[in-house]
Amino acid sequence: MRSRLRAAARRLRGALSRLGSAAADGLDRAGVIDRGRLRETLDLAWPRIVTGFAIMSKNTVDLAVVGIALGAPSVAGLAFAFAYWQLAKFVSIGLAGGTVSLVSQNYGGGEGGRAALVVKGSLVAALALVAPIIAGFVAFAEPLIALVGGEGTALRAGTTYLVVTAPALAFEFFNMIASRTYAGVGDTFTPMVVRAGGAILNVVLTVWLVLGVGLGVLGAGLGTAVSIAAVGIALSWGMTGRSYFGHGASPVPVGRAGPWIDADLVRQLLRVSAPLIARRVAEGVAVFPLLWIASSFGDATVAALEVGRRVRALLGSFSWGFSIAASTLVGQRLGAGEESLATEYGRDVIRLSALVYVLASAVVVLAADPIAGVFVDDPAAVAATAAFVVVAAVSAIPLGVGGSVTGSLRGAGDTRWPFAASMVGSYVVAIPVALLGLATPLGVGGLYAAVIAEKLVPAGLNLARFRSNRWQAVSRQYRPDAADDSSVE
Repeated sequence: MRSRLRAAARRLRGALSRLGSAAADGLDRAGVIDRGRLRETLDLAWPRIVTGFAIMSKNTVDLAVVGIALGAPSVAGLAFAFAYWQLAKFVSIGLAGGTVSLVSQNYGGGEGGRAALVVKGSLVAALALVAPIIAGFVAFAEPLIALVGGEGTALRAGTTYLVVTAPALAFEFFNMIASRTYAGVGDTFTPMVVRAGGAILNVVLTVWLVLGVGLGVLGAGLGTAVSIAAVGIALSWGMTGRSYFGHGASPVPVGRAGPWIDADLVRQLLRVSAPLIARRVAEGVAVFPLLWIASSFGDATVAALEVGRRVRALLGSFSWGFSIAASTLVGQRLGAGEESLATEYGRDVIRLSALVYVLASAVVVLAADPIAGVFVDDPAAVAATAAFVVVAAVSAIPLGVGGSVTGSLRGAGDTRWPFAASMVGSYVVAIPVALLGLATPLGVGGLYAAVIAEKLVPAGLNLARFRSNRWQAVSRQYRPDAADDSSVE
């Protein structure tokens, strides 16, 4: 019996291998991506995609479980709290983006010691940034939730969730830097395993605390906070150079010995990270007027908008993989002085992400009604939520393409242009379009258009930047051989 099972397993693996080989050949012949670069891209991308789903599932699970237990008003409260929590998290993503850019270029150039100093500087900067954020969220949670339209049940739910989860931001900042450090040296598998384990723990704790123990929103917040802390503790083991059963030790370990601050590297880190942080924070701030506009149509619309945003965030997990693959591969090629090859890698990843997003978004559009039914059960609420799910799926296509383009630019250290593009998409186009819904019969349709525009506009602008090749010149000031020339701009 066992021999037959082993034989069947071998046949299955063989069939899957042949299928994968045929798909790789087809993508190569179609001009989507070179077969060799496909393997490199997927080796880096798939663990990050799984990691993205694991991380994004936290808030999604909280939203679904609270919706089942408490209804739309409490879901709206979580939407308000998520906006603040994500705003803080975007700061960590921006800092981590600068980290992966410098780590990948220095590591690719054979400067492992400098790469480790980049990580140390990032951790110091993270601590300085996150401490006042946590204090502010805990002290002013209720007025912050009320500021964006929280009232009654939504206000109470949002306040509770924000107070409970705010301290976990300290671990989340570390988690982001650790994950991007691993990605910068070509290891996306280790953080994937740890992050996926944290996601499973979050699901178990949240379901138990909310539906089993009956703690409601408090339980959802506790489940999320504990799981994030557990991930941070686990990642700290590998980041100090220790292995997980013989694997996963960071090749740029962080230890107490040696200097923690290198002034030149810190300046480079801040120069690269500042536009990323500004772009991410500005994107996060743009959510607040959208939530305020949605609250004008009632808690059900706020809940529907948030479900759509959560669905898009889950689809965005593909971009986690493709973007980090682009940053790492482009950055390493630039660090080695191979600009033409860096361009080829960037183009291939962009085309592959476009294909994947078209297919994935089509599946979500077809399944919009059952997806909406996971979060709400009233027929009218399901219809409203399904509409936002469709809009979110459509907007995920430019989100995915834009993510790969931005990843390529980030690998070069070219972070200012994506920041400006994001500002145009959010503030020049999306928010004014959403406001039209309040002033004209467009109504909720203004929110639909805004959700699409905030991703479509920057994707187009960033793609134009990539095609100009100006990002290659920007990268030259961040390569190892430019370490002593801090005057280059």
